[in-house]
Amino acid sequence: MLEDAALAHARLKTPKAAAIAGIAFSVLMFAIFWLLWRSIPADPLESGAWLATDARRIALALNLVPFAGVAFLWFIGVLRDRLGVQEDRFFASVFFGSALLFLAMLFVAAAVTGAVILVAATSEPNELIKSATFRFARASTYIVMNVYAIKMAAVFMISMSTVVIYTGIAPRWIAFIGYLLAAILLIGSYYISWSFAILPAWVALISIYILTDNLRQKRA
Repeated sequence: MLEDAALAHARLKTPKAAAIAGIAFSVLMFAIFWLLWRSIPADPLESGAWLATDARRIALALNLVPFAGVAFLWFIGVLRDRLGVQEDRFFASVFFGSALLFLAMLFVAAAVTGAVILVAATSEPNELIKSATFRFARASTYIVMNVYAIKMAAVFMISMSTVVIYTGIAPRWIAFIGYLLAAILLIGSYYISWSFAILPAWVALISIYILTDNLRQKRA
C-alpha cells in the first residue's frame, strides 16, 4: 500500500516547468487588457460607439479570458506545491480564496461584456446604446473590475507576499515589491489607468524566479 501511494505521488508530482503557467497568465492578461484598452473607453458613462467599430477586437479579448483563468489556476497549484508542508491554513485560505474571487469577477465582467456584444450583433446598435440595459451593463462591468476584482488582486498579493516572507519560497525582495504594488492597487487603482497590469507583472516576476530555481535544482 505504501509503495503504491508513493508511486502515485511520484506520477502526480508537479512538473518542474509548471511555473510557466504564471508567465502564460501574465502574457494573456497583458494581451487582454491591451485589446480592451484600445477598444473600450475608461469612462463608464461613455456613448458606446465602440460597439459598432471594435466588437471583433473585444470579442478576441474575451475569448482569451478563459485561457488566462486556467493558467492562473495552474499557477496557484504551483505555489501550493512549492509551499508543501509549510503551507499555513490561514494564509493559504486567504490567498486561495482571493484568487478564486478575482477569477470569478473577471469571468463575470467578461460575460456581461460578451452579452452586450452579442445583443448588439442581433439588434440595432443605436437602440442598444440608448437603452438603460446598456448603461447598467457598462457601469456594472466597470465597478466589478475597477473596485472589487482589483481589490481582490491586492489581497492575493498581500497574502502571498506574507507567505513568501515566512516560508522563504522566493526572495524577500519579491515580497516587498508585492506589498508595494498591492498598496498601489488598494489606494490608487481608481486613479491609475494601468492598474490592471500590476497583478500580471508581479505574477510574471515570481513565476520567472520559480521557473529558474526549478531548472537550477534539476541541473544540480
